[in-house]
Amino acid sequence: MLISVIITTYNSPDFLEKCLKSFLEQDDKNFEIIVADDGSSPSTKDIIESFKDSSLKIYHAWHEDEGFRAAKIRNEAVKLSSGEFLIFIDGDCIVFKDFIKNHRNISEKGFFSRGNRAKLSQKFSKKIISEEDQNKIGIFKLVWLRLNSDINRLMPVLRFPNYPFKKLQKKKWKGAKTCNLGVWKSDFEIVNGYDESYIGWGREDSDFVVRLINNNIYRKEAIFATGLLHLNHKIISRENFSKNDKLLKDTIENKKLCAKNGYKKQ
Repeated sequence: MLISVIITTYNSPDFLEKCLKSFLEQDDKNFEIIVADDGSSPSTKDIIESFKDSSLKIYHAWHEDEGFRAAKIRNEAVKLSSGEFLIFIDGDCIVFKDFIKNHRNISEKGFFSRGNRAKLSQKFSKKIISEEDQNKIGIFKLVWLRLNSDINRLMPVLRFPNYPFKKLQKKKWKGAKTCNLGVWKSDFEIVNGYDESYIGWGREDSDFVVRLINNNIYRKEAIFATGLLHLNHKIISRENFSKNDKLLKDTIENKKLCAKNGYKKQ
């Protein structure tokens, strides 16, 4: 089974380069990458081009910069994908070498996979970009980072692959985010992908997950298996959040199954 990794980015070439490098050492090599570029300048394309001669199968989806349109560019990236299973992450995230392998092992028909993340301090974000290999950070170093507030929590980077409560909260949408989310492409198509009515930061991923659950496609935890590192950066403007929040409430209250303004226009 081919896995398609959708990486969302916007004008953060240093972060994207580190993110892409983290996929070079995957234990499981049967995947492709589609960078969902929300209108970045040419420097982002240059980074992507620099990986063309690497072992990565990498493609670039781009549209004009008309503000934060993550929902739309993710849909466009999926149109370029060939995999049966999709994994969504952000370009400011770094994965460990077991990331693809563990997502594959957890994938199950009728479920989407919810992973998590640990946030890094600004100081350690700069260090890991230029110096550190995340796959060589052991438990003692992680504890030291936590004690020094260079990582906000340890749970996402711990590994307990036999965690027994993967389906304990199968109808819960809160906490499932596209910084680490796996879904079958066929299920993505059932709900018509992301709702492109969401413009500006926030809630487009929650809306997507709510519609999956409304279609009896349930949550399966990928914590203690696929946790990744989130690089520190400036907070994105959230001026449209209240509008997006209203859209989400409408989806929840009306038990919406499918996005009209989504992957395929209806």
